[in-house]
Amino acid sequence: MATESANPVTKIVQPHVAQPIAAQGERSEKFSGKADAQKRAAMHAWVHGDFLCRNYILNSLSNTLYNMYCSAKTARALWESLEKKYKIEDAGLKKFIVGKFLESKMVDSKSVMNQVQEFQMILYDLHAEGMKLSESFQVAAMIEKLPPL
Repeated sequence: MATESANPVTKIVQPHVAQPIAAQGERSEKFSGKADAQKRAAMHAWVHGDFLCRNYILNSLSNTLYNMYCSAKTARALWESLEKKYKIEDAGLKKFIVGKFLESKMVDSKSVMNQVQEFQMILYDLHAEGMKLSESFQVAAMIEKLPPL
């Protein structure tokens, strides 16, 4: 708040007085009433759940990754940073599987059944990565991969 003195050009500024912070163990005014008991319980449950999730994730990491990511404050921040880093590798896996699918050819030196099983495994990997191919396309691809007569 500013007040003006007798001189219209000079302004005197009142200092801002900070509100006192509740010491540890004291109730803050934010959660002091009985109506806020549910908010307190919900906040406590969230903090506890976040603590558990963060530590479950950290415990599943290798030691080197643990040292890199242990500074994350919340489970969500930890999860998002891991997802951002390693989701890119998921695209590399899809590219690898598609490459195997496109490059596979049947040869006369192997049995047909073994080659069909290998092709089915590639199709299963494609399906597991969320890339679905119609049955007619799969049949046409199998015929195309047969060795020439």
